[in-house]
Amino acid sequence: MSIAEGTTGAPREEDVQRLKPNQLGIVTILFMVIAFSAPITAMTGNVPVAVGYGNGWAAPAGFIIATIVLSVFAVGYTVMARYITSASPFYGYIAHGISKPVGMAAGLLVMCGYMVIEAALVGIFAAFAKITFADQLGIDLPWHVYAAFMLVLIAALAYFEINFAARVLAVMLVLELSILFVMSFAVLFSGGGPDGIPLEAISPVNAFQGNGVASAAVGLGLFMAFWSWIGFEATAVYGEESRNPRRVIPIATFVAVVGIGAMYTFFSWMAISGNGLSQSVAISAGDDPFQLFFGPTREHLGAWGIDVFQWLLLTGSFACGFAVHNTASRYLYTLGREGFIHRALGRTQAKHGSPHIASFAQTGVAATIVFLFAVFDEDPYLSLFVLGAIFATMSILIVQTLSSFAVIGYFHVHKRHPENHHILQTLVAPLVGGLAMIAVVYLLIDNLDAAAGAASETLVFDLIPWIVVGIFVFGFLAALWLRSARPEAYERIAWIIYRDTAERDAPQAEETRAVAAVGEMGAGPARPGGP
Repeated sequence: MSIAEGTTGAPREEDVQRLKPNQLGIVTILFMVIAFSAPITAMTGNVPVAVGYGNGWAAPAGFIIATIVLSVFAVGYTVMARYITSASPFYGYIAHGISKPVGMAAGLLVMCGYMVIEAALVGIFAAFAKITFADQLGIDLPWHVYAAFMLVLIAALAYFEINFAARVLAVMLVLELSILFVMSFAVLFSGGGPDGIPLEAISPVNAFQGNGVASAAVGLGLFMAFWSWIGFEATAVYGEESRNPRRVIPIATFVAVVGIGAMYTFFSWMAISGNGLSQSVAISAGDDPFQLFFGPTREHLGAWGIDVFQWLLLTGSFACGFAVHNTASRYLYTLGREGFIHRALGRTQAKHGSPHIASFAQTGVAATIVFLFAVFDEDPYLSLFVLGAIFATMSILIVQTLSSFAVIGYFHVHKRHPENHHILQTLVAPLVGGLAMIAVVYLLIDNLDAAAGAASETLVFDLIPWIVVGIFVFGFLAALWLRSARPEAYERIAWIIYRDTAERDAPQAEETRAVAAVGEMGAGPARPGGP
Protein backbone atom coordinates (compact mmCIF):
# COMPACT_ATOMS: atom_id res chain seq x y z
CA MET A 1 0.00 0.00 0.00
CA SER A 2 1.12 3.54 -0.65
CA ILE A 3 1.51 6.76 1.22
CA ALA A 4 -0.63 9.50 -0.25
CA GLU A 5 1.14 12.35 1.51
CA GLY A 6 4.66 11.35 2.42
CA THR A 7 7.81 13.15 3.54
CA THR A 8 11.47 12.44 3.29
CA GLY A 9 11.62 12.11 7.06
CA ALA A 10 8.85 9.52 7.26
CA PRO A 11 9.56 5.92 8.19
CA ARG A 12 9.80 3.57 5.26
CA GLU A 13 6.47 2.18 4.18
CA GLU A 14 7.44 -1.42 4.94
CA ASP A 15 8.15 -0.45 8.56
CA VAL A 16 4.53 0.58 9.16
CA GLN A 17 2.03 -2.07 10.23
CA ARG A 18 -1.44 -1.44 8.87
CA LEU A 19 -4.84 -1.98 10.35
CA LYS A 20 -6.65 -4.73 8.47
CA PRO A 21 -8.47 -3.07 5.52
CA ASN A 22 -11.76 -3.82 3.74
CA GLN A 23 -13.53 -5.18 6.81
CA LEU A 24 -16.33 -2.74 7.57
CA GLY A 25 -19.32 -1.59 5.57
CA ILE A 26 -21.88 1.10 6.33
CA VAL A 27 -24.07 -1.08 8.58
CA THR A 28 -21.25 -2.39 10.75
CA ILE A 29 -19.79 1.09 11.23
CA LEU A 30 -23.23 2.37 12.19
CA PHE A 31 -23.62 -0.34 14.82
CA MET A 32 -20.30 0.61 16.37
CA VAL A 33 -20.95 4.35 16.32
CA ILE A 34 -24.51 4.16 17.68
CA ALA A 35 -23.26 1.80 20.39
CA PHE A 36 -20.67 4.48 21.24
CA SER A 37 -23.52 6.97 21.76
CA ALA A 38 -25.18 4.49 24.18
CA PRO A 39 -28.87 5.32 23.51
CA ILE A 40 -30.26 3.63 26.63
CA THR A 41 -27.71 5.34 28.90
CA ALA A 42 -28.19 8.71 27.18
CA MET A 43 -31.96 8.48 27.57
CA THR A 44 -32.15 7.34 31.19
CA GLY A 45 -29.17 9.42 32.34
CA ASN A 46 -29.34 12.66 30.35
CA VAL A 47 -33.00 13.25 29.52
CA PRO A 48 -34.19 13.49 33.17
CA VAL A 49 -31.56 16.18 33.80
CA ALA A 50 -32.78 18.19 30.81
CA VAL A 51 -36.45 17.74 31.77
CA GLY A 52 -36.04 18.39 35.49
CA TYR A 53 -33.59 21.28 35.41
CA GLY A 54 -33.21 22.49 31.82
CA ASN A 55 -35.86 23.07 29.15
CA GLY A 56 -38.52 20.95 30.86
CA TRP A 57 -41.00 18.95 28.87
CA ALA A 58 -39.56 20.38 25.62
CA ALA A 59 -36.35 18.36 26.00
CA PRO A 60 -37.25 16.34 22.85
CA ALA A 61 -37.19 19.61 20.89
CA GLY A 62 -33.62 20.09 22.13
CA PHE A 63 -32.67 16.92 20.29
CA ILE A 64 -34.14 18.34 17.09
CA ILE A 65 -31.97 21.46 17.49
CA ALA A 66 -28.91 19.27 18.13
CA THR A 67 -29.69 17.16 15.04
CA ILE A 68 -29.77 20.25 12.83
CA VAL A 69 -26.54 21.71 14.24
CA LEU A 70 -24.62 18.44 14.06
CA SER A 71 -25.87 17.76 10.54
CA VAL A 72 -24.40 21.09 9.43
CA PHE A 73 -21.15 20.21 11.22
CA ALA A 74 -21.11 16.82 9.49
CA VAL A 75 -21.12 18.42 6.02
CA GLY A 76 -17.56 19.72 6.31
CA TYR A 77 -16.44 16.76 8.40
CA THR A 78 -17.46 14.28 5.73
CA VAL A 79 -15.87 16.33 2.94
CA MET A 80 -12.54 16.00 4.76
CA ALA A 81 -13.18 12.26 5.12
CA ARG A 82 -13.08 11.95 1.33
CA TYR A 83 -9.48 13.13 1.23
CA ILE A 84 -7.96 12.20 4.58
CA THR A 85 -8.66 8.70 5.83
CA SER A 86 -6.96 7.88 9.12
CA ALA A 87 -7.55 6.00 12.37
CA SER A 88 -7.25 9.40 14.13
CA PRO A 89 -9.28 11.72 11.90
CA PHE A 90 -9.35 14.87 14.06
CA TYR A 91 -5.58 14.74 14.33
CA GLY A 92 -5.17 14.43 10.57
CA TYR A 93 -7.86 16.95 9.63
CA ILE A 94 -6.56 19.70 11.91
CA ALA A 95 -2.88 19.08 11.14
CA HIS A 96 -3.53 19.43 7.41
CA GLY A 97 -6.24 22.10 7.62
CA ILE A 98 -4.81 24.44 10.27
CA SER A 99 -1.22 23.52 11.21
CA LYS A 100 0.82 20.61 12.49
CA PRO A 101 1.29 22.10 15.99
CA VAL A 102 -2.46 22.62 16.39
CA GLY A 103 -3.07 19.15 14.94
CA MET A 104 -0.70 17.56 17.43
CA ALA A 105 -2.32 19.47 20.30
CA ALA A 106 -5.83 18.50 19.16
CA GLY A 107 -4.85 14.88 18.56
CA LEU A 108 -3.35 14.57 22.03
CA LEU A 109 -6.36 16.22 23.65
CA VAL A 110 -8.99 14.10 21.91
CA MET A 111 -6.96 10.95 22.52
CA CYS A 112 -6.90 11.72 26.25
CA GLY A 113 -10.64 12.41 26.14
CA TYR A 114 -11.39 9.01 24.63
CA MET A 115 -8.98 7.29 27.01
CA VAL A 116 -10.63 8.81 30.07
CA ILE A 117 -14.21 8.25 28.98
CA GLU A 118 -13.67 4.49 28.87
CA ALA A 119 -12.84 4.60 32.59
CA ALA A 120 -15.94 6.75 33.14
CA LEU A 121 -18.12 4.17 31.41
CA VAL A 122 -16.56 1.41 33.49
CA GLY A 123 -17.78 3.43 36.47
CA ILE A 124 -21.39 3.68 35.33
CA PHE A 125 -21.38 0.00 34.29
CA ALA A 126 -20.15 -0.96 37.76
CA ALA A 127 -22.82 1.20 39.41
CA PHE A 128 -25.60 -0.34 37.30
CA ALA A 129 -24.22 -3.86 37.87
CA LYS A 130 -24.05 -3.48 41.63
CA ILE A 131 -27.69 -2.36 41.82
CA THR A 132 -29.01 -4.91 39.29
CA PHE A 133 -27.24 -7.94 40.76
CA ALA A 134 -28.31 -6.96 44.29
CA ASP A 135 -31.96 -6.26 43.36
CA GLN A 136 -32.57 -9.19 41.04
CA LEU A 137 -30.14 -11.92 42.16
CA GLY A 138 -29.41 -11.00 45.77
CA ILE A 139 -25.67 -10.78 44.99
CA ASP A 140 -24.00 -7.83 46.70
CA LEU A 141 -20.39 -7.36 45.56
CA PRO A 142 -18.17 -4.25 45.66
CA TRP A 143 -18.40 -2.15 42.51
CA HIS A 144 -14.70 -2.71 41.87
CA VAL A 145 -15.42 -6.36 41.02
CA TYR A 146 -17.77 -5.43 38.20
CA ALA A 147 -15.35 -2.76 37.00
CA ALA A 148 -12.51 -5.28 36.80
CA PHE A 149 -14.75 -7.72 34.91
CA MET A 150 -15.60 -5.10 32.27
CA LEU A 151 -11.96 -4.05 31.81
CA VAL A 152 -10.75 -7.63 31.35
CA LEU A 153 -13.56 -8.61 28.97
CA ILE A 154 -13.07 -5.55 26.77
CA ALA A 155 -9.31 -6.18 26.61
CA ALA A 156 -9.97 -9.77 25.48
CA LEU A 157 -12.60 -8.86 22.86
CA ALA A 158 -10.55 -5.99 21.40
CA TYR A 159 -7.67 -8.35 20.63
CA PHE A 160 -9.58 -9.84 17.70
CA GLU A 161 -10.35 -8.28 14.33
CA ILE A 162 -12.75 -5.34 14.24
CA ASN A 163 -15.49 -7.39 12.57
CA PHE A 164 -15.73 -9.51 15.71
CA ALA A 165 -16.16 -6.39 17.82
CA ALA A 166 -18.82 -5.13 15.40
CA ARG A 167 -20.84 -8.34 15.78
CA VAL A 168 -20.70 -8.16 19.58
CA LEU A 169 -21.75 -4.51 19.57
CA ALA A 170 -24.53 -5.18 17.07
CA VAL A 171 -26.17 -7.75 19.36
CA MET A 172 -25.92 -5.47 22.40
CA LEU A 173 -27.20 -2.44 20.48
CA VAL A 174 -30.23 -4.28 19.10
CA LEU A 175 -31.10 -5.42 22.61
CA GLU A 176 -30.89 -1.98 24.20
CA LEU A 177 -32.82 -0.32 21.38
CA SER A 178 -35.52 -2.98 21.55
CA ILE A 179 -36.73 -2.04 25.04
CA LEU A 180 -36.76 1.68 24.15
CA PHE A 181 -38.74 1.04 20.97
CA VAL A 182 -41.19 -1.31 22.69
CA MET A 183 -41.85 1.22 25.47
CA SER A 184 -42.16 4.11 23.02
CA PHE A 185 -44.54 2.39 20.60
CA ALA A 186 -46.64 1.13 23.51
CA VAL A 187 -47.11 4.73 24.66
CA LEU A 188 -47.77 5.92 21.11
CA PHE A 189 -50.38 3.26 20.30
CA SER A 190 -52.13 3.74 23.64
CA GLY A 191 -52.59 7.45 22.95
CA GLY A 192 -50.16 8.67 25.56
CA GLY A 193 -50.77 9.69 29.16
CA PRO A 194 -52.72 12.54 30.81
CA ASP A 195 -51.88 15.00 28.03
CA GLY A 196 -52.09 12.56 25.14
CA ILE A 197 -49.27 12.89 22.61
CA PRO A 198 -48.30 16.57 23.08
CA LEU A 199 -46.92 18.14 19.91
CA GLU A 200 -45.59 21.14 21.86
CA ALA A 201 -42.87 18.88 23.29
CA ILE A 202 -41.23 18.69 19.86
CA SER A 203 -41.67 22.33 18.83
CA PRO A 204 -38.14 23.75 18.29
CA VAL A 205 -39.28 27.14 19.63
CA ASN A 206 -39.98 25.58 23.04
CA ALA A 207 -36.45 24.19 23.28
CA PHE A 208 -35.31 27.66 24.36
CA GLN A 209 -37.79 28.00 27.25
CA GLY A 210 -38.13 26.58 30.77
CA ASN A 211 -41.47 24.78 30.16
CA GLY A 212 -42.53 24.01 33.73
CA VAL A 213 -39.12 24.12 35.43
CA ALA A 214 -39.15 26.55 38.37
CA SER A 215 -35.50 27.65 38.12
CA ALA A 216 -34.79 26.63 34.56
CA ALA A 217 -31.31 26.51 33.07
CA VAL A 218 -32.30 26.25 29.42
CA GLY A 219 -28.67 26.04 28.35
CA LEU A 220 -28.28 22.90 30.48
CA GLY A 221 -31.15 21.25 28.65
CA LEU A 222 -29.63 22.01 25.26
CA PHE A 223 -26.18 20.92 26.39
CA MET A 224 -27.52 17.57 27.62
CA ALA A 225 -28.92 17.01 24.13
CA PHE A 226 -25.50 17.59 22.55
CA TRP A 227 -23.79 15.54 25.26
CA SER A 228 -25.91 12.56 24.26
CA TRP A 229 -24.32 12.58 20.78
CA ILE A 230 -20.68 12.24 21.79
CA GLY A 231 -19.24 9.44 19.67
CA PHE A 232 -20.98 9.93 16.31
CA GLU A 233 -17.76 11.41 14.91
CA ALA A 234 -16.06 8.01 15.37
CA THR A 235 -17.31 6.94 11.93
CA ALA A 236 -14.11 8.36 10.42
CA VAL A 237 -11.95 6.47 12.94
CA TYR A 238 -12.74 3.26 11.05
CA GLY A 239 -11.88 4.67 7.62
CA GLU A 240 -8.69 2.63 7.26
CA GLU A 241 -10.60 -0.57 8.04
CA SER A 242 -13.65 0.15 5.91
CA ARG A 243 -14.54 -0.79 2.36
CA ASN A 244 -14.42 2.23 0.03
CA PRO A 245 -13.99 4.84 2.81
CA ARG A 246 -14.65 7.81 0.54
CA ARG A 247 -18.19 6.55 0.11
CA VAL A 248 -18.81 4.65 3.33
CA ILE A 249 -17.67 7.24 5.89
CA PRO A 250 -19.76 10.21 4.67
CA ILE A 251 -22.90 8.08 4.37
CA ALA A 252 -22.36 6.43 7.76
CA THR A 253 -21.78 9.82 9.41
CA PHE A 254 -24.97 11.41 8.10
CA VAL A 255 -27.06 8.32 8.81
CA ALA A 256 -25.63 8.22 12.34
CA VAL A 257 -26.36 11.91 13.02
CA VAL A 258 -29.90 11.86 11.65
CA GLY A 259 -30.71 8.36 12.89
CA ILE A 260 -29.52 9.01 16.43
CA GLY A 261 -31.37 12.34 16.45
CA ALA A 262 -34.62 10.76 15.29
CA MET A 263 -34.40 7.99 17.90
CA TYR A 264 -33.49 10.34 20.75
CA THR A 265 -36.35 12.67 19.86
CA PHE A 266 -38.87 9.83 19.61
CA PHE A 267 -37.80 8.02 22.79
CA SER A 268 -37.75 11.15 24.96
CA TRP A 269 -41.03 12.43 23.46
CA MET A 270 -42.82 9.16 24.21
CA ALA A 271 -41.42 9.00 27.77
CA ILE A 272 -42.78 12.49 28.44
CA SER A 273 -46.05 11.63 26.71
CA GLY A 274 -46.45 8.53 28.89
CA ASN A 275 -46.03 10.50 32.10
CA GLY A 276 -47.67 13.77 31.12
CA LEU A 277 -46.05 17.19 30.76
CA SER A 278 -46.03 18.56 34.31
CA GLN A 279 -45.65 15.08 35.82
CA SER A 280 -42.51 14.49 33.71
CA VAL A 281 -40.87 17.61 35.13
CA ALA A 282 -41.78 16.62 38.69
CA ILE A 283 -40.49 13.06 38.26
CA SER A 284 -37.24 14.19 36.68
CA ALA A 285 -36.54 16.65 39.50
CA GLY A 286 -37.50 14.10 42.17
CA ASP A 287 -35.64 11.43 44.11
CA ASP A 288 -35.86 8.76 41.39
CA PRO A 289 -35.51 10.40 37.95
CA PHE A 290 -35.14 6.99 36.28
CA GLN A 291 -38.91 6.69 36.67
CA LEU A 292 -39.28 9.01 33.69
CA PHE A 293 -38.59 5.90 31.59
CA PHE A 294 -39.30 3.17 34.13
CA GLY A 295 -42.83 4.47 34.80
CA PRO A 296 -44.20 4.09 31.24
CA THR A 297 -42.30 0.81 30.88
CA ARG A 298 -43.92 -0.62 34.02
CA GLU A 299 -47.38 0.65 33.03
CA HIS A 300 -47.37 -0.79 29.51
CA LEU A 301 -45.10 -3.84 29.85
CA GLY A 302 -45.39 -4.83 33.50
CA ALA A 303 -42.69 -5.51 36.12
CA TRP A 304 -40.75 -7.74 33.73
CA GLY A 305 -40.10 -4.72 31.56
CA ILE A 306 -38.25 -2.99 34.40
CA ASP A 307 -36.15 -6.11 35.01
CA VAL A 308 -35.19 -6.24 31.33
CA PHE A 309 -34.53 -2.50 31.30
CA GLN A 310 -32.06 -2.86 34.18
CA TRP A 311 -30.11 -5.63 32.46
CA LEU A 312 -30.02 -3.70 29.19
CA LEU A 313 -28.61 -0.66 30.99
CA LEU A 314 -25.70 -2.99 31.78
CA THR A 315 -25.21 -4.23 28.24
CA GLY A 316 -25.67 -0.72 26.85
CA SER A 317 -23.00 0.83 29.07
CA PHE A 318 -20.69 -2.11 28.31
CA ALA A 319 -21.20 -1.71 24.56
CA CYS A 320 -20.49 2.00 24.84
CA GLY A 321 -17.29 1.33 26.80
CA PHE A 322 -16.18 -1.25 24.25
CA ALA A 323 -16.78 1.13 21.33
CA VAL A 324 -14.89 3.92 23.12
CA HIS A 325 -12.01 1.53 23.81
CA ASN A 326 -11.69 0.77 20.09
CA THR A 327 -11.55 4.49 19.27
CA ALA A 328 -9.02 5.36 21.99
CA SER A 329 -6.72 2.49 21.07
CA ARG A 330 -6.68 3.63 17.42
CA TYR A 331 -5.55 7.11 18.44
CA LEU A 332 -2.76 5.52 20.52
CA TYR A 333 -1.90 3.31 17.56
CA THR A 334 -1.64 6.30 15.21
CA LEU A 335 0.76 8.24 17.42
CA GLY A 336 2.74 5.05 17.99
CA ARG A 337 3.19 4.21 14.31
CA GLU A 338 4.36 7.77 13.65
CA GLY A 339 6.91 7.49 16.45
CA PHE A 340 5.62 10.16 18.84
CA ILE A 341 5.08 7.61 21.58
CA HIS A 342 6.61 4.14 21.78
CA ARG A 343 6.61 2.52 18.33
CA ALA A 344 5.38 -0.76 19.79
CA LEU A 345 1.96 0.90 20.09
CA GLY A 346 1.91 1.19 16.30
CA ARG A 347 2.07 -2.57 15.75
CA THR A 348 -0.88 -4.68 14.68
CA GLN A 349 -1.73 -8.27 15.48
CA ALA A 350 -0.51 -10.52 12.67
CA LYS A 351 -3.71 -12.53 12.20
CA HIS A 352 -6.46 -10.14 13.21
CA GLY A 353 -4.94 -6.81 12.12
CA SER A 354 -6.02 -5.20 15.38
CA PRO A 355 -3.91 -2.58 17.24
CA HIS A 356 -3.46 -5.09 20.07
CA ILE A 357 -0.58 -3.42 21.91
CA ALA A 358 -2.27 -0.01 21.85
CA SER A 359 -5.43 -1.77 23.03
CA PHE A 360 -3.69 -3.33 26.03
CA ALA A 361 -2.09 0.04 26.81
CA GLN A 362 -5.52 1.68 26.75
CA THR A 363 -6.81 -0.97 29.14
CA GLY A 364 -3.91 -0.14 31.45
CA VAL A 365 -4.74 3.57 31.41
CA ALA A 366 -8.44 2.96 32.09
CA ALA A 367 -7.64 0.47 34.85
CA THR A 368 -5.29 2.96 36.52
CA ILE A 369 -7.97 5.67 36.56
CA VAL A 370 -10.55 3.25 37.96
CA PHE A 371 -8.05 2.03 40.57
CA LEU A 372 -7.36 5.58 41.78
CA PHE A 373 -11.07 6.30 42.24
CA ALA A 374 -11.47 2.96 44.05
CA VAL A 375 -8.55 3.68 46.39
CA PHE A 376 -10.14 6.97 47.44
CA ASP A 377 -13.53 5.22 47.73
CA GLU A 378 -15.23 7.52 45.26
CA ASP A 379 -18.70 6.78 43.95
CA PRO A 380 -18.47 5.02 40.55
CA TYR A 381 -21.38 7.02 39.13
CA LEU A 382 -21.42 10.40 40.86
CA SER A 383 -17.65 10.82 40.75
CA LEU A 384 -15.91 8.51 38.26
CA PHE A 385 -18.54 8.63 35.53
CA VAL A 386 -19.61 12.26 35.85
CA LEU A 387 -16.10 13.72 36.12
CA GLY A 388 -14.68 11.51 33.38
CA ALA A 389 -17.57 12.26 31.03
CA ILE A 390 -17.27 16.02 31.58
CA PHE A 391 -13.53 15.98 30.85
CA ALA A 392 -14.01 13.87 27.73
CA THR A 393 -16.96 15.92 26.49
CA MET A 394 -15.07 19.20 26.92
CA SER A 395 -12.04 17.78 25.10
CA ILE A 396 -14.01 16.30 22.20
CA LEU A 397 -16.23 19.36 21.68
CA ILE A 398 -13.21 21.69 21.52
CA VAL A 399 -11.53 19.46 18.94
CA GLN A 400 -14.75 19.12 16.95
CA THR A 401 -14.92 22.90 16.78
CA LEU A 402 -11.35 23.13 15.49
CA SER A 403 -12.05 20.47 12.88
CA SER A 404 -14.80 22.62 11.36
CA PHE A 405 -12.38 25.47 10.80
CA ALA A 406 -9.80 22.98 9.54
CA VAL A 407 -12.09 22.27 6.58
CA ILE A 408 -11.98 25.94 5.62
CA GLY A 409 -8.23 26.03 6.09
CA TYR A 410 -7.64 22.89 4.02
CA PHE A 411 -9.65 23.98 1.00
CA HIS A 412 -9.57 27.79 1.07
CA VAL A 413 -6.37 28.78 2.91
CA HIS A 414 -4.04 25.96 1.81
CA LYS A 415 -5.89 25.77 -1.54
CA ARG A 416 -6.09 21.96 -1.65
CA HIS A 417 -8.18 20.39 -4.44
CA PRO A 418 -9.50 23.64 -5.96
CA GLU A 419 -11.18 21.62 -8.68
CA ASN A 420 -13.54 20.13 -6.10
CA HIS A 421 -14.37 23.26 -4.09
CA HIS A 422 -18.03 23.68 -3.24
CA ILE A 423 -18.83 26.97 -1.53
CA LEU A 424 -21.58 25.47 0.65
CA GLN A 425 -19.76 22.27 1.59
CA THR A 426 -16.27 23.62 2.16
CA LEU A 427 -16.93 27.18 3.39
CA VAL A 428 -20.47 28.03 4.48
CA ALA A 429 -21.37 24.78 6.25
CA PRO A 430 -18.02 24.45 8.10
CA LEU A 431 -18.20 28.12 9.17
CA VAL A 432 -21.77 27.79 10.45
CA GLY A 433 -20.96 24.44 12.04
CA GLY A 434 -17.85 25.82 13.71
CA LEU A 435 -19.68 28.82 15.14
CA ALA A 436 -22.48 26.55 16.36
CA MET A 437 -19.93 24.27 18.03
CA ILE A 438 -18.43 27.30 19.78
CA ALA A 439 -21.92 27.94 21.18
CA VAL A 440 -22.11 24.32 22.39
CA VAL A 441 -18.73 24.66 24.13
CA TYR A 442 -20.08 27.81 25.79
CA LEU A 443 -23.16 25.89 26.95
CA LEU A 444 -20.88 23.31 28.53
CA ILE A 445 -18.76 25.89 30.35
CA ASP A 446 -21.77 27.93 31.43
CA ASN A 447 -23.54 24.88 32.86
CA LEU A 448 -20.52 22.97 34.14
CA ASP A 449 -21.55 23.03 37.81
CA ALA A 450 -25.11 21.91 37.07
CA ALA A 451 -23.94 19.11 34.76
CA ALA A 452 -21.51 17.80 37.39
CA GLY A 453 -23.99 17.84 40.27
CA ALA A 454 -22.42 16.73 43.55
CA ALA A 455 -19.09 16.11 41.79
CA SER A 456 -18.73 19.87 41.28
CA GLU A 457 -17.54 20.13 44.90
CA THR A 458 -14.42 18.05 44.24
CA LEU A 459 -10.86 19.15 43.48
CA VAL A 460 -10.80 17.05 40.30
CA PHE A 461 -13.76 19.02 38.96
CA ASP A 462 -11.98 22.32 39.58
CA LEU A 463 -8.90 21.02 37.78
CA ILE A 464 -10.67 19.76 34.63
CA PRO A 465 -10.48 23.01 32.60
CA TRP A 466 -6.83 23.44 33.55
CA ILE A 467 -6.03 19.85 32.59
CA VAL A 468 -7.70 20.36 29.20
CA VAL A 469 -5.72 23.56 28.57
CA GLY A 470 -2.51 21.94 29.84
CA ILE A 471 -2.79 18.95 27.48
CA PHE A 472 -3.48 21.20 24.50
CA VAL A 473 -0.59 23.56 25.29
CA PHE A 474 1.76 20.62 25.89
CA GLY A 475 0.92 19.11 22.51
CA PHE A 476 1.34 22.45 20.76
CA LEU A 477 4.71 23.19 22.40
CA ALA A 478 5.92 19.63 21.78
CA ALA A 479 5.27 20.08 18.06
CA LEU A 480 7.14 23.40 18.05
CA TRP A 481 10.08 21.76 19.81
CA LEU A 482 10.10 18.99 17.23
CA ARG A 483 10.11 21.55 14.42
CA SER A 484 13.31 23.15 15.71
CA ALA A 485 15.12 20.21 17.35
CA ARG A 486 13.98 17.23 15.27
CA PRO A 487 12.63 18.49 11.94
CA GLU A 488 12.47 14.97 10.51
CA ALA A 489 10.11 13.98 13.35
CA TYR A 490 8.06 17.15 12.87
CA GLU A 491 7.54 16.21 9.23
CA ARG A 492 6.01 12.90 10.34
CA ILE A 493 3.05 14.61 12.03
CA ALA A 494 -0.08 13.21 10.32
CA TRP A 495 2.05 11.78 7.49
CA ILE A 496 0.15 8.52 6.99
CA ILE A 497 -2.83 9.79 5.04
CA TYR A 498 -4.65 7.35 2.82
CA ARG A 499 -6.59 8.08 -0.32
CA ASP A 500 -9.28 5.73 -1.42
CA THR A 501 -8.18 5.79 -5.05
CA ALA A 502 -4.57 5.17 -4.05
CA GLU A 503 -5.49 2.29 -1.79
CA ARG A 504 -8.26 0.58 -3.70
CA ASP A 505 -7.75 1.49 -7.36
CA ALA A 506 -4.77 -0.12 -9.12
CA PRO A 507 -3.79 2.58 -11.66
CA GLN A 508 -3.85 5.33 -9.05
CA ALA A 509 -2.07 3.08 -6.58
CA GLU A 510 0.78 2.52 -9.03
CA GLU A 511 1.12 6.26 -9.60
CA THR A 512 1.21 7.06 -5.89
CA ARG A 513 3.68 4.25 -5.18
CA ALA A 514 6.01 5.78 -7.71
CA VAL A 515 5.68 9.23 -6.15
CA ALA A 516 6.25 7.85 -2.65
CA ALA A 517 9.31 5.96 -3.87
CA VAL A 518 10.81 9.16 -5.22
CA GLY A 519 10.32 10.78 -1.82
CA GLU A 520 11.97 7.85 -0.05
CA MET A 521 15.04 8.16 -2.29
CA GLY A 522 15.51 11.72 -1.09
CA ALA A 523 14.31 13.57 -4.16
CA GLY A 524 11.72 15.41 -2.05
CA PRO A 525 8.37 14.82 -0.45
CA ALA A 526 5.64 12.96 -2.20
CA ARG A 527 3.08 15.11 -3.96
CA PRO A 528 0.55 16.40 -1.39
CA GLY A 529 -3.12 16.17 -1.85
CA GLY A 530 -5.73 13.60 -2.62
CA PRO A 531 -7.31 12.34 -5.79
